[in-house]
Amino acid sequence: MFFDFGAGELIGLALLAMVLLGPDKLPQLAVDAAKMVKKIKAFAATATTELKDNLGPGFEDLQPSDLHPKTFIKKQLANALDEDSSPNKPKFKAKIDPDLL
Repeated sequence: MFFDFGAGELIGLALLAMVLLGPDKLPQLAVDAAKMVKKIKAFAATATTELKDNLGPGFEDLQPSDLHPKTFIKKQLANALDEDSSPNKPKFKAKIDPDLL
């Protein structure tokens, strides 16, 4: 979840909403909020699909969380370390060619 609300905070917000809006307007507000959340989810899904299509091949498994800078850097470093740790490659690179000595 995006926000770190506990049960106490949610109950407090519900009571505050009942006092400010009244019990007669609260159900309509809940319906409107649910519609807005549904529209936002649809917009996010459409934006993600369009982004994948526009980036082209190689980005089929792109997730929106991959676009966060920390996640992107961690993923790139993990890929770089996986490439370097292949069993046929030496663990280090020689700075001086041994044939020249």
